[in-house]
Amino acid sequence: MAEKYILPFNWRPELDNLQIENIKDDFILLEKPVIKLAFHHPFKVDVTTAVICLKGTMKGYVNTDYYVANAPCLLIVFPEQILQYESFSEDFSGLFIVMSRRFLNDLSLNAQESFTTWLSVKKNACIPLDERSLNAMINYFNMMKESIKIKENPYRMQIAINLTRAFFYGAGYYFHNLSKTGKKTHNEELVEKFLNLVHTHHAEQRGLEFYADKLCLTPKHISKIIKETSGKSANEWIDEYVVLVAKALLKSTNMTIQQISDELNFPSQSFFGKYFKRILGISPRDYRNG
Repeated sequence: MAEKYILPFNWRPELDNLQIENIKDDFILLEKPVIKLAFHHPFKVDVTTAVICLKGTMKGYVNTDYYVANAPCLLIVFPEQILQYESFSEDFSGLFIVMSRRFLNDLSLNAQESFTTWLSVKKNACIPLDERSLNAMINYFNMMKESIKIKENPYRMQIAINLTRAFFYGAGYYFHNLSKTGKKTHNEELVEKFLNLVHTHHAEQRGLEFYADKLCLTPKHISKIIKETSGKSANEWIDEYVVLVAKALLKSTNMTIQQISDELNFPSQSFFGKYFKRILGISPRDYRNG
């Protein structure tokens, strides 16, 4: 059986004629909105991507959450999340930072503080920035750029790690405070818990009863709350997320359709194909080749 492979930089051909600063594939800096033509489809990558939006607007999805990034703001996408760009305004300008898992692991951040910051950012994929925070991020980007462009320096990676570690602790307080604002209603919190459960269990559980039981509610009650609060039924959210993951695997991996069917725990490739076509209107093969 062929090993599945998530393509780390499927958009790299777009960068071939552009100047970028990087340390192999562990740390990459981009100064222009060069990814406009990529990610027409949902895409899953094994890196952390941060976009400092300087001007204009960027729209899209992180997992099933729709975002509108109005500058100045920061957009962060973590490994295993699914990203899809919908549109950029004509005047969009941004700074892109791409960090590998290995790079983040080498930061050796305090576990508790790292988790707190991760949780705060995960709840706010698109973070508005005030002037002070924006300037701090631009300064960090510029310091990183100047440091890593000196390729003969054998300590480039150590410099990048230490600058990023310092930036993390400086920005962590700001990110943490975001979680204290915008208090959600009880029903909104319930929808968030439900969607987090779907994100975790979608490959094994596609029945509403499982999620209702996890939330200590009846299927009828949870279905009513989710429909009234989000505008979609619970089953629609489950189907949408399963197909979103399937679309990402079809476009961003070399897995066969049978392997994707197995990954998502469908009883057969035929069953998976019918499920996918019922939701999306085309077969998995046609979607991959389209």
